[in-house]
Amino acid sequence: MADFRTEYLGGGVSVVVSDEHSFGTDAVLLADFASPKRKENACDFGTGCGIIPMIWYRNGNAKNIWGVELQKQGFEQAQESVKISNAEEKVSVINHDLKDIKSVFDHASMDVVTMNPPYKAADSGIKSVSQADLIARHEVECNLTDITGAAAYLLNYGGRLCMCNRPERLSDTIFAMKQAGIEPKRLRFVVKRPDTRPWLFLIEGKKGSKPYLNVDPMLIMYGDDGNLSEEVIKIYGEYKENVK
Repeated sequence: MADFRTEYLGGGVSVVVSDEHSFGTDAVLLADFASPKRKENACDFGTGCGIIPMIWYRNGNAKNIWGVELQKQGFEQAQESVKISNAEEKVSVINHDLKDIKSVFDHASMDVVTMNPPYKAADSGIKSVSQADLIARHEVECNLTDITGAAAYLLNYGGRLCMCNRPERLSDTIFAMKQAGIEPKRLRFVVKRPDTRPWLFLIEGKKGSKPYLNVDPMLIMYGDDGNLSEEVIKIYGEYKENVK
């Protein structure tokens, strides 16, 4: 683990990162957007270094928290993140393929599922050089249909699937959710500044719900003065100096 680094998230919680498995602003925003309630069970697909489960743990979210990660190194980093943060009683990490989620979890056992998915379709864009980047950025190991199908199995009735993605994938994401019986209920766009186009969206769907989509006010990263918005400062907490 010589190439692993520790980043402090505040509240006595740290996450182990590497060049292959780190995290960005999108994961932090997704963790906040999903925010499980204290009595809920929550699972993060493709957890990587474990950033979303560790933020939930720091914030006191959820009764029990799981992270599922396919790549061995990401799994090892997430495990170490749990260990150094003394979170073993509440957070568990599993090295597994989400497409085979039925073999490790019971049906309808979760209240919340999240995933920061690969943003690019398998046949689009310039392919990433490393295998870790390729899996993280392109739909080579799983696609939106795989994700929503696994979430539909895992969620109880009324349970929530929360994801983030690039705006150009919005229609694909909504279609995959609806095909899996997860109705999109809440949508929020994220902009860098008030005068810029969205670079990200956050979406929440509920299993078995009736159609009705609420669009939240845009989340603005920076004000006209170039400083972080008050909302983003609140989301990051003690870790705000690392926002990029």
